[in-house]
Amino acid sequence: MQGMELVRHRRSVRTFDGRELTKEDAEKIMGFALSMENPYGIQIEWKLLSLREDGLTVPVIVEADTYIAGKVKRQEHAEEAFGYAFEKLFLYAESMGLGTTMIAGTMDRTAFEKAMQLESDEVMPCVSPLGYPAQKMSLRETMMRKGVKADSRLDRKELFFDGSFDRPLPESSPCSELLEMVRWAPSAVNKQPWRVVVIGTTAHFYEAKTKGYVDATGWDLQKVDMGIALYHYAYGLDEKVRLKIEDPGIRVPEGCQYIASIERL
Repeated sequence: MQGMELVRHRRSVRTFDGRELTKEDAEKIMGFALSMENPYGIQIEWKLLSLREDGLTVPVIVEADTYIAGKVKRQEHAEEAFGYAFEKLFLYAESMGLGTTMIAGTMDRTAFEKAMQLESDEVMPCVSPLGYPAQKMSLRETMMRKGVKADSRLDRKELFFDGSFDRPLPESSPCSELLEMVRWAPSAVNKQPWRVVVIGTTAHFYEAKTKGYVDATGWDLQKVDMGIALYHYAYGLDEKVRLKIEDPGIRVPEGCQYIASIERL
């Protein structure tokens, strides 16, 4: 699978079959993680962790021992860079038949940060289990998915615009398929904060902010979601794109913030 098929096939997995991640698959995942780049040029340190050996607790995950976590220095655009890279890793894991899901809050964060040897100037935004999906979801997972309407997305007219926010992008647009890949990107509690204005061959990405996703330090979890959306768009173009941070200066709705632009090469 690749492209839209891979994007649509992947889902957040919280119920695993209990098999230990094979040494071969662990090496493939870490090899890919360590070779990844992001368009911001921000370094992210990745590590595989063991629930048993590292004394970790994640109540919402069933029958998975291996986790992957990343940490990054606190700096401008760290959230977007992390989201971009983590989703790149997730789609690679999906191509291998592995299940993943991004976890930011429902875990023993103190234990994870200790296992990651987190320094005071670093942040560990999210973690994910890595394993083989069970044939059937647990009742807990089924209820969680229903609660956030995980299998539904906002209408494209609410997300994508032609030149300005007062003109929805027509479905006949040449970039409609690319933006459909963005529409199906995962996000925290399925809030889908991305809004995209297309001008010529450039897609300008904006964050439609939801209250409660910025912590006391200024870290914005929804910017991680924005990084995921940016990667989906770039992935649809085989990453043959140029990411730039040049606000086009168009009028934006209240609560929207310019994030970045992607230009086709």
